[in-house]
Order: sequence, then structure tokens, then C-alpha cells
Amino acid sequence: MSRLKTFLVEDSPVIRSNLAAALEDLAPVDIVGHAASADDAILQLETLIEQDGFDLVIIDIFLKGGSGLDVLSRLSKLRAPARPVVLTNYATPEIRAECLHLGADKVFDKSRDIDALVGYCNEVAAG
Repeated sequence: MSRLKTFLVEDSPVIRSNLAAALEDLAPVDIVGHAASADDAILQLETLIEQDGFDLVIIDIFLKGGSGLDVLSRLSKLRAPARPVVLTNYATPEIRAECLHLGADKVFDKSRDIDALVGYCNEVAAG
């Protein structure tokens, strides 16, 4: 099983740190970077695409600057080879539909879908 090079787009340092630790412990995930704003995420992801690339991007919707929807939209235009997924506290039907429309592979709810996110990471890594 290969390890997934994963980039986190999350503005809360506490959530980002806890999520990174949990994913690296429970799934074949290596965190290769993180950003708290849409602009910073896009800049870093563009650089990663040119370098070693990445396999997975986990994106929150509400960020310090911009939105996770901006990141999803830009990733689809870049035709990034990575799988983008959304992890949000606002997984309403409307948000889910918009995220999927913008190219998200899956949408997970922070409060109840962490196990599902870990399972998803394991499935992707297994091929």
C-alpha cells in the first residue's frame, strides 16, 4: 500500500494539527503541506504540481481568506492529478452538491465522518 502525499487546507491550527496526527496514525498518509487561506493553498499546490506532486487534498470550506470552493475551482482548472476531498462542518446538501460539481471526489462532515475519511484514505492508497 503506497502512502498518500496529502495537502491540508484548514485555517484552524488545532484542527489541522489533530487531523494531521490522526490521519498519519490511522491511514497511509504523509502530510506534505498545509495552508490556511485559498490563495496560499493555490500557490503551494501549483508549486507541488510542478515538483513531486501530491495524491490527496483535504479542503475545508471556510478559510481565513477565500473559500475552499475557490481552491476546488482552481484545482479543476489546473487538472491536478490529486483527489480533492472536502472536510467541513457545513456539509449541507447544497454545499455537497456545489463541491461535487467543482470536482471534489467526496465531501465529509467534520463532526461525524472522520472514520469515513480514514477509510477513504485507506481505499485510495490500496488502489
